[in-house]
Amino acid sequence: MWLLRSLKLFSSSPMKKYKHHNVRDTIFSLSSGHGKCGVAVIRTSGPASQEALHLLTKWEKLPPPRQVNLASILSPKSGELLDRGLVVWFAGPRSFTGEDCCEYHVHGGPAVVNGILQTLGNLQMLRPAEPGEFTKRAFQNGKLDLTEVEGLGDLIHAETEVQRRQALRQMSGELGQLYHSWGQQLIRALAHIEAFIDFSEDDNVEEGVLIQVDEEVERLQKELVEHLSDSRRGERLRDGIQVVLAGATNAGKSSLLNVISQKPTAIVSSIPGTTRDVVEATLNIGGYPIILSDTAGLRDSDDPVEREGVRRAKARVEEADILVAVIDLNGSLLSQESLLAHLQNISFSTQGHSPRSVIVVLNKIDLLSQESFTDMQKLCQESGLPPTCLLSCHTGEGVSDFLRILRHSLEAICGDPLQGAPTITQTRHRLHLTACLDALGHYSVYRQQDLVLAAEKLRIAHRQLGSITGRVGAEEILDIIFSDFCIGK
Repeated sequence: MWLLRSLKLFSSSPMKKYKHHNVRDTIFSLSSGHGKCGVAVIRTSGPASQEALHLLTKWEKLPPPRQVNLASILSPKSGELLDRGLVVWFAGPRSFTGEDCCEYHVHGGPAVVNGILQTLGNLQMLRPAEPGEFTKRAFQNGKLDLTEVEGLGDLIHAETEVQRRQALRQMSGELGQLYHSWGQQLIRALAHIEAFIDFSEDDNVEEGVLIQVDEEVERLQKELVEHLSDSRRGERLRDGIQVVLAGATNAGKSSLLNVISQKPTAIVSSIPGTTRDVVEATLNIGGYPIILSDTAGLRDSDDPVEREGVRRAKARVEEADILVAVIDLNGSLLSQESLLAHLQNISFSTQGHSPRSVIVVLNKIDLLSQESFTDMQKLCQESGLPPTCLLSCHTGEGVSDFLRILRHSLEAICGDPLQGAPTITQTRHRLHLTACLDALGHYSVYRQQDLVLAAEKLRIAHRQLGSITGRVGAEEILDIIFSDFCIGK
């Protein structure tokens, strides 16, 4: 029977091995940061955690789970006092890893930490944990799916407030729940079409069930398209928004980079063409992570090194999420036509690609007379330029206005990760979702030609979703078939 053959193939998915995974080794590791600190946390996980706790504390009974208890931590061999600290016992499966776990909160001096780690390492039933093994066991034991694991990793590495919010939301499981709900829809659709293939001749399944499958697939396709059309804001927020300073030579790009980063990141010189390569600074602007890039001045040159710098500058403009067009106000007063020509040269001197957002910076206002400054303000209001800021890197005037405009642009690109539907944060997610959408498109093609091939496309689509969360199984399909159609009653 096709149904049983297909379920056998489905259950051989490589993700299947993670389900109901039993880990027998007991591992230990320092879970807090290395170096001197007030308190260090050493964690064990596995069936021998209980025995290790008895050996290190000489307690005859286990303490109540999830309660903090003061203990003398001793060497099992010599009985020497290693430290006095707090011990927390977590009985599986109600622990982070789903196994028996124990945490030792001890003084954070290197001698104390190394002494306890060495003592644990001398116990035959324990071994040092591999990198990420505690989290891996949490996934293997069903405590976290892959999206939650990735959210935990992002939370650990979050450097800004908005990154923290996004990571916490993903770690809460909301993104995984969205993909799980889509997977459930595909499971139901696949169960229905498989049941029609195998049992329609017995009049146990009505033909109208295929129409329901078609409607379900079409609805899921629309939701996937909308989810993928997010301008990659979650990935940008996770990796950093690319903000590129571009303009002619000596416009003040390097000076602006130094002012914003508040340190001499780039060399500043009155000699045109000082910057030959891309100089980057990773910054936190209003909670948003940005990668601010200073580029070579855009001009024609006979110097092969400078030409390479200009080529790299243009390539970086192509990649920019936000382009900051820096224009020098020194010299003759700029007209509306001249301003637009400068912007045209900076923004579209590459291959016609327009960055998502453009900010115009008119630099060196400290060299303008009050009358010229007033005229320039009026010109900016009437010229139809993108958001424009008049500033002086020399005096610092107008820099706060620029940062305000930049923050608004960052908010427009990334939004608030706590609002609306959860966003894609990993390139891996996008690849699997795109493959899922592609499989659903092929289902529509094969639907009128061959139901068996159409069902296979649904199976592929479900496997792609399951690859994101790390959970794929055939038992769920069997449950739906029997509950919905009462086959074999």
